[in-house]
Amino acid sequence: MEIFLAEHKKLWSKKYVRISVLLCFVYMIIFAGILQFQWFTFGSPKDVTSAFGNHFDGYEVIRERQEYAEQFHGVLTDETLSDMVSDYQSIEKNGSYDETKKTDWSVKTSWLETLFPELKQSDTYLLMLSYVDPEKLTDIYERRNKAIEAFMDASGIEGDEKEYLLSMNEKVEIPFSYVWTEGWRTVLGDSLPDFGLMIAIVLVVCLAPMFSGEWQTKTGAMILTMKQGWRKDALAKLAVGFSFTIEIFLLIAIPNIIVQMVYLGASGWDTPIQCIKMIAIAPMNMAQAEIYEYLFALFGTLGFAGLVMLISSLSKNDLLSIVGGFALLFVPMVISEYLPYTLQLIVSLIPMAGSSADIFRMNTLNIFGKAVWLPYVELWTPLIFMIACIPVTVSRWAKIQKS
Repeated sequence: MEIFLAEHKKLWSKKYVRISVLLCFVYMIIFAGILQFQWFTFGSPKDVTSAFGNHFDGYEVIRERQEYAEQFHGVLTDETLSDMVSDYQSIEKNGSYDETKKTDWSVKTSWLETLFPELKQSDTYLLMLSYVDPEKLTDIYERRNKAIEAFMDASGIEGDEKEYLLSMNEKVEIPFSYVWTEGWRTVLGDSLPDFGLMIAIVLVVCLAPMFSGEWQTKTGAMILTMKQGWRKDALAKLAVGFSFTIEIFLLIAIPNIIVQMVYLGASGWDTPIQCIKMIAIAPMNMAQAEIYEYLFALFGTLGFAGLVMLISSLSKNDLLSIVGGFALLFVPMVISEYLPYTLQLIVSLIPMAGSSADIFRMNTLNIFGKAVWLPYVELWTPLIFMIACIPVTVSRWAKIQKS
């Protein structure tokens, strides 16, 4: 414990560590949190030619949109969907562009394009909401099932894999409930999938010198004179690295959740994620999906931290350790899209290479002849990397010390 506390204090005492953590906090909480809700994403439009051309009134806009959605709150049925489309068309005809923004139009448009593709007109740039006949919007849940099977057929999903995914879909509770969905789509589809990336950047900067930095500060010789000092010190450094990762995660996640609750509240936590993407087959509601995505980020950063410290233990140069850490973070992301599909799925198992947004997709891995939904594997694989890195790092640190 004494060595752990000393190493922990040493890590946090470094100026570049404190600055890195502060910048991460400011970006994640102020820019990607408060300003996104209050200005960038949900502020009422002022200058449509600029990403920053919104008014600073996101809180009021969100409340207005939630209040509008309340008139359709409850079970999503054929009748409810028809009423939503009719109301949008009435607002568009008699109102203004600003008034149509409160209708959750982008979410509802995605529903129509998924469930009623035959009603889409290819010779117009208008939204389907603007011209589709509300009377024709029937059998939405039967159409959803057909859309899922059509997607599977087009993607070459068949046999046991198809049966496995369809069995997951059978657990999705029908009929769906509905609340204003755009806020949840922003959180689960845009913000949280990138949540771990900024933390990973901080981990590279702060943890890459964890072992290699000992040579820079010329403390390697001192450790060699200690009886089994390298082993105790290596274990203490690893414990500090993992503890540091959890500390940063909590430092960012807790305020992030508070900001979300202030702006979005808890409304819709039990709404199924199918309201975001109709053909999603995961039997999850919004709260369960958010828990998954936070765990995905936490486990991913822990696994990534283990790999970064392993790289550090192999080098006597801080710069090489940092370059190696950034290569580990970004190279899999860059090369993945150029690889065959199966290799893309395998690469996604590397910590920070996958995406928590995979909960909206149908990707599976064949493990010992059995199809397993990819998000299940992606969630736990980083912990395996983390555990595997511990003995390897200790061993490599011993060898490099003796060399």
